[in-house]
Amino acid sequence: MTKMKLKILSISALFLFISCKKEEAIVVTPNDYEASIENVTQILIHDIFSPPVASRIYAYPNIAAYEVIAQNSKTYNSLQGQLKGLDSIPVLDVKSSVNKNVAALVAHMEVSKSLVFSEELVEKFRDSLYAKWTNENEKEFEVSKEYGLKVAERIKKWYGKDNYKQTRTFPKYTVNANDKSRWQPTPPAYMDGVEPHWSKIRTMVIDSSSQFKPAPAIPFSTDKNSAFFKQVQEVYDISQEMIKKGDSSEEMKIAKFWDCNPYVTVNQGHMMFAKKKITPGGHWMGITKIACETSKADFEKTVYANTATSIGLFEAFISCWDEKYRSNVIRPETVINQNIDEDWKPLLQTPPFPEYTSGHSVASTCSSVVLTSVFGENFAYLDTTELPYGLPSRKFTSFKQAASEASMSRFYGGIHYKAAIENGIVQGKNVGDYIVKKIKFLK
Repeated sequence: MTKMKLKILSISALFLFISCKKEEAIVVTPNDYEASIENVTQILIHDIFSPPVASRIYAYPNIAAYEVIAQNSKTYNSLQGQLKGLDSIPVLDVKSSVNKNVAALVAHMEVSKSLVFSEELVEKFRDSLYAKWTNENEKEFEVSKEYGLKVAERIKKWYGKDNYKQTRTFPKYTVNANDKSRWQPTPPAYMDGVEPHWSKIRTMVIDSSSQFKPAPAIPFSTDKNSAFFKQVQEVYDISQEMIKKGDSSEEMKIAKFWDCNPYVTVNQGHMMFAKKKITPGGHWMGITKIACETSKADFEKTVYANTATSIGLFEAFISCWDEKYRSNVIRPETVINQNIDEDWKPLLQTPPFPEYTSGHSVASTCSSVVLTSVFGENFAYLDTTELPYGLPSRKFTSFKQAASEASMSRFYGGIHYKAAIENGIVQGKNVGDYIVKKIKFLK
């Protein structure tokens, strides 16, 4: 064989290699999907969304992605007909060359962009992936993108009817100065009550916002022998015990680890600024990511786990907020300042909404029930969610143990009475159990 023939064969082989390489399927990993969720979390912190609104921003993009992976799946059922008002998801032809993982991530990013203020932050993340996928296999990317955008448009139309837009025009919470039992704005920012009409948001799974109404709150009283005042005193007493123990006490560590208050404000001279943090929902989405990584979940299971958790959070906040503005219970800080110690401050800054029931208790317990249904009982993991916010990691032997600790953290933090925690746990479990029983994710 001549040198010229060898050269021609070598060049032909090279072109054949390049041609084959271009036709390889785009690889989208579970880490790519979790990175999209983390991007949303950072935007939620940046834009300072409330916990209920944040739960909505987590849920719809995950559902969009899930509906893509459920198409022609032997493992996962579509949520059409299972979630209120969700139908008419664009059908994916069995013979289609759509890469479902690419389409799912396209749908997630597109719906996420439509729900936040800082759209450019989603676009920046999206465009980096689009460039990568175009380079890997442009034809496959374009057809996958087209399908992902179709699903995203259907989800947008669906969420457009959940009453969110209407609640933006409803009146603000009104403080009744003559009723000392009702919630009042608390220092340092004295913010208006957050989302007083969240119970009007359309639920996805539970029958109504009041389906799992908790036991009535303990009636307000300043009588030192009353059940209500005894629970106030209990909050004050634990705070004094914690001060004696110092910053190294386990109670303080627990309270700070689960703080997750996006409304923390700091006074510095004549200036007041926000100290940005994740929401309680953001923490549980972080736990979902850890569970997926620990169990080495594939792309589809990662989407499934995040979708199930975010639906649970969405329903939990609607249920909890329904009770908050019905019972309208005053916070420990207000009662203690007026009746026990005018200089007392809780360890954690009091969030701007009524006390009963505890949002952490409802949302965390519901999340633990849902995650247990996905990953099983006694799922041990190391929670590193708070590392970026300067807090150490904590070990848990199960999601239930984590939820229990998250619930009690609000008592240690001085922002909830025991009744709000205990009844919030029951409320969250009821919501979680109902979701697990009602939604058939798996075939």
